[in-house]
Amino acid sequence: MRSAKLYLSFLLLYSVCAIAQGRTYDIIIRNGRVLDGSGNPWVKADVGIIGDHIVTVGKIPEKAVTKQTIDATGLFIAPGFIDMLGQSEISLLIDPRGESKLTQGITTEITGEGESVAPLNNNLIADQKDFTDHFKLKIDWISVDGYLKRLEKSGTALNLGTYVGATQLREAVIGKADRAPTVAELEEMKSLADDAMADGAFGLSSSLIYAPAFYAKTDELIELAKVASKHGGIYATHMRNEGDHEDDALDEVFRIAKEASIPIEIFHLKVAGARNWGKMQSVIDRISKARAEGLDITADQYPYVAAATSLGASIPPKYHDGGDAEFLKRLQDPDQRAKIRADLTSTGDQDFENMWRGVQGAKGVLIASVLDPALREYEGKTIEQIGQWKQKDPIDAMLDLIVADKNNTGAVYFLMYEDDVRLAMKQAWLSVGTDYNEVSTTGPLSESKSHPRAWGSFTRILGKYVREEKLLTLQDAIRKMTSQPAQRMGLERRGWIRPDYFADITIFNGATVLDKATFEVPSQPSIGIEYVLVNGVVEVEKEKLTGKLAGRPLRGPGYSAKAISPTGLRVPGALKGFVTGLDGYPLLRTKLTLQDSSGAKLADTNTTGLEAKFELVYEKPCLGCTLAAERDGFKSEIRTIYYNGSNALFFSFTLKPLKLKVKH
Repeated sequence: MRSAKLYLSFLLLYSVCAIAQGRTYDIIIRNGRVLDGSGNPWVKADVGIIGDHIVTVGKIPEKAVTKQTIDATGLFIAPGFIDMLGQSEISLLIDPRGESKLTQGITTEITGEGESVAPLNNNLIADQKDFTDHFKLKIDWISVDGYLKRLEKSGTALNLGTYVGATQLREAVIGKADRAPTVAELEEMKSLADDAMADGAFGLSSSLIYAPAFYAKTDELIELAKVASKHGGIYATHMRNEGDHEDDALDEVFRIAKEASIPIEIFHLKVAGARNWGKMQSVIDRISKARAEGLDITADQYPYVAAATSLGASIPPKYHDGGDAEFLKRLQDPDQRAKIRADLTSTGDQDFENMWRGVQGAKGVLIASVLDPALREYEGKTIEQIGQWKQKDPIDAMLDLIVADKNNTGAVYFLMYEDDVRLAMKQAWLSVGTDYNEVSTTGPLSESKSHPRAWGSFTRILGKYVREEKLLTLQDAIRKMTSQPAQRMGLERRGWIRPDYFADITIFNGATVLDKATFEVPSQPSIGIEYVLVNGVVEVEKEKLTGKLAGRPLRGPGYSAKAISPTGLRVPGALKGFVTGLDGYPLLRTKLTLQDSSGAKLADTNTTGLEAKFELVYEKPCLGCTLAAERDGFKSEIRTIYYNGSNALFFSFTLKPLKLKVKH
């Protein structure tokens, strides 16, 4: 008897071990050096993935079963990079592949700088008609929730989360006029902000050098930021001035942080304009002092000495009052042109950021993109070169181009100083953002030039500033690209290589990783990014896109339906319930059948479990369908149901026994 018990114990132990060793991985990454995102030095480890999650970090037995093995010998395994300001919200609906992002290791993007995907109304949709017509894009949402559902349905290579823009709220309520909102209008803006945060926005954003954002006073921003703070969001800002009056802009940032009780992210930290070069240490000292006093201030940066925005943004905000139509009229008025020229060439103190003066005139503005194909020949030329080519005064040449392209021209501005860029990069509280939408080497997003930051911000840091110049350690650079932004944005289970975290992973060659994009030829993918996984799916393999679209819309901390769907994704539908007899006892071996209105079977199930629990998985809407319960010896029951294909529809059946016919 004792030997029999020992034998049974041995069998049980053997079975448990067999089950453990028999776990089937979808992917095992072997022989790599893991930089887990914490800032610690790399460790030698394997990474095992099942579905969209990391399940093992450590030594995985050679006999482990896996569907795919990635040999990372000589490579680094890092969490997927997080772009703290990406601008791809609309681009991903035009081309979901994310080529310029994936090829530099980016798996997640945060977007929505001042203007955001929502809220929308008919006027705001009409304002984008030139763009949407050009790319044959239909806007079929008006809310943040509507946009995120559209993105999920369309498919995306990247994970993407968004802010709600303070400018967007202002435009939705009062348009593009240079005035303060009334009390009632401000309440409406706050209500829209509340809706957006409940839909899953990550916070409030602003871009205060641009019209109409420039028209908003600090008190207005504080009231909107209080709404974001209530939902656990942050305030992210392109400060009101990054040049001559940067100290004043920092004062505003600190005031908003205090009065709205909200963490703040400063977008693309810089010191702009030749007359301000060398002032980065002062900016850093002020932010560090604010942090020491308890204000939660962080920032991000792209590693280049040139900015990029619209060509029209170089014109002072007061000329944009009323929107693009009024702006373009003013540019064609000789008197208004004379005033614009005087403003741009003034050497005195000004209440706006004068980028024309900051780049020292026409030689410092490079045309990156146009919307009108007939104007493509302007791309890649400076305003100085265009003036010489067209035999025009440079300012006239610039204004003529803005009018011809209906204020859709993109430009690069050489505003910054390399020493300031390097100094900012070393700060522990600074992360990375491309500040550019995804672009491609083929397809509709390849038709124009771009800024090299679109293609190489992250790889430039790893190649130039880590490997070549040793400005940062590798582990700290990876921390800035992964766990730091994940922590700042509250991205749950992303940003680290850890078990039970989403399998967003970038595998790169530390000896070769480098940006290739230049200002002259920007559309060049980076090198050295060997593999990129998004939610457990390989989207880059040996430096080439696989075409897979495994990205997801992400929802922020205030998402109202988080209890139902923590990830914000559509909940798979199922019909769940019980079947009992009249006495309340479960009826085993009952068959349930779901049929459409024509009688075609959609799903069925039966059970032998003791509790007679049933679940029919069906993820499509089913209106006017029938659900039938059948059991030998009982009368069948049929019900008509209306089911949305999402969440769970609960049912219960009580079946009556058939009366037995007794022969006498």
